[in-house]
Amino acid sequence: MTKEIEIVCQPGQQEDEAALIKIAATSLHISAQKISALKILKRSIDARGRKVLYRMQVQVYIDEVYTPETFTVNYPKVKTAKPIIIIGAGPAGLFAALQCIEMGLKPIIVERGKDVKQRRRDLANINKQGLVNPESNYCFGEGGAGTYSDGKLYTRSTKRGDVNAVLKTFVAHGATEDILIDARPHIGTNKLPQIITSIKDSILNAGGDVLFDSKVTALIVEFGKIKGVQLASGEKLMADAVILATGHSARDIFEMLHHQQILIEAKPFALGVRIEHPQEIIDQAQYHCELRGPDLPPSYYNLVEQVDNRGVFSFCMCPGGIIAPCATEAEEIVVNGWSPSKRNNPFANSGTVVQINMEDVAGNANDPLRMLRFQQQIEKLTFKAGGGSLVAPGQRMVDFVENRLSVDLPENSYLPGTKSIELKEVLPGWINERLRKALPVFGKKMKGYYTNEAILVGVESRTSSPVKVPRDKETMQHPQVSGLFPCGEGAGYAGGIISAAIDGINCAIAASKI
Repeated sequence: MTKEIEIVCQPGQQEDEAALIKIAATSLHISAQKISALKILKRSIDARGRKVLYRMQVQVYIDEVYTPETFTVNYPKVKTAKPIIIIGAGPAGLFAALQCIEMGLKPIIVERGKDVKQRRRDLANINKQGLVNPESNYCFGEGGAGTYSDGKLYTRSTKRGDVNAVLKTFVAHGATEDILIDARPHIGTNKLPQIITSIKDSILNAGGDVLFDSKVTALIVEFGKIKGVQLASGEKLMADAVILATGHSARDIFEMLHHQQILIEAKPFALGVRIEHPQEIIDQAQYHCELRGPDLPPSYYNLVEQVDNRGVFSFCMCPGGIIAPCATEAEEIVVNGWSPSKRNNPFANSGTVVQINMEDVAGNANDPLRMLRFQQQIEKLTFKAGGGSLVAPGQRMVDFVENRLSVDLPENSYLPGTKSIELKEVLPGWINERLRKALPVFGKKMKGYYTNEAILVGVESRTSSPVKVPRDKETMQHPQVSGLFPCGEGAGYAGGIISAAIDGINCAIAASKI
C-alpha cells in the first residue's frame, strides 16, 4: 500500500531518511517499521514563519517493496532517415533534435558558435580582456545562452508540455535527481556544460548531425515553401522543414528574415539593471537570522511593484552568483547573472527591470526592428559610459535613488570591472525614474534590501526577444513560409531553459507532419 502525504521537517533532516520515515509514521499513526520506503515527490523551503522549515510531498510505501526509477536513454538510429534542419543548439534546438530522433527523423543542428570546450576560451577572453567573439560568447555556442547562464529550471509553462519529462531527460544525461523534486530546480553553470555535451553525444550516437561554426546566412524558400538553408561557407543544406531556434540575441537572423521579406514583428521587452547584494543580507532578510546555517541553501527573492502604471520586477535571481558580461558584439554592454551548483559565491544578484511598451520607443511604427534598435542603442551607450574593455557602469543603490554619484563602488562579482557613474546617463528617463521609486518600496517589502551595500550594474537588456517571429497556433508554421517553424525564446515563445525545451519538442512534433 502507498499513501501520499505532506510532511514538515527541520533543516538538517531533509536528507535524513530515518528521520523522514519517523515523521511520516507519526503523521500516519503507524509504526515506523511498517514503512519500507519513502519517496520524495516535491521539496520546498517555507520561510514564512520565524522558524525556517522544509515542506515535502512524499509517497510512503507501507509493507510494500519500492523499486527506484532508473534514468537511461535509448534512442533509435536515424542516420538515413528524413532530415529536419534545426538552427541553433540551445535548449529549444537540442530538445527539438531529441524529439525528432524519437519520431524516427534525422535532426541536423546548425550552430554558429563553438562546442562547449572551445567556447570556454572565448569566455575567458571576454572576462579577462574584454574581447567579444561575435560568434562564440555567453549567448552563442553549444547549449546556447543557458549553458553558461546559471541553469535555472524553474518554469510556469506547465500547460505547454511535460515539464517532468524534460527534467528526466536532464537527469538521464547527468543532472542530479534533486531537480525532479526541488520547487526551484537548478543545475548550475559549472555542471550544465557536461550535461549539454552528453545530450549532443546522444544526438550524434543516434545518427543526427551537429554542425558547429556554421552560420546560417539565408533561408532557401521557393514558392512559399522552405527548402533548406545557406551557410556562410556557401554550403547549402536541404530539408522540407526548418526549426528556427536561434535565441533572443541573434540579431543578424532577424535582419536576415527582414531582408528576405519574411514577416517579423516588433515586440515589447523589459530593460533595467542587475542588482547585487552580499548574500548574507538576503539570507538575513529571508531566513530571519543573523547567520544562515549549513543546512539551508543561499536564499532567493522575487519582487514586483507597479510604478506609474508600469511593472518593475526582479528577474533571473541568482543566489550565491556572479554577474556576467553577455555582449554578442563589440562595443556594447549587456549583463546577466549565473550561479554554480553550490551557489557558494558571496554575492546574490538579480535583474531588476521595467517593462517597455511599444509606444515608449520612437520611430516608424511599422518597423519590426525598432525595439531591437532601441535595445542596441542603450547597450552601446552603456559601453561608452563604462570607458571600454567591457567595464560596466555602476552605482550604489541609495546613491542611485538619491541622484548622487557614488564616491566608490562596493566589491562585486563582475570580472571586467565597474566604473562609478550616474546610471541616469544610460537609462531612459521613464525607466530610471520607475527604478528610483521602486527600490525603496522593495526595501519595505524585504528588510535590508534597500542599502548602499548593494550595487546597480548596467544594463540588463536581454530579458526577452525584442522581435517576434509569427507562427500559426495550430500548425506552428510561419504564416508566409510553409515548413518554417519559429521556435523558443528568440522567436518569442519561451522564457527560459524549460519553456524553450518544451517549445522545441512541440515544434519537432509539428515539423514531423510535413
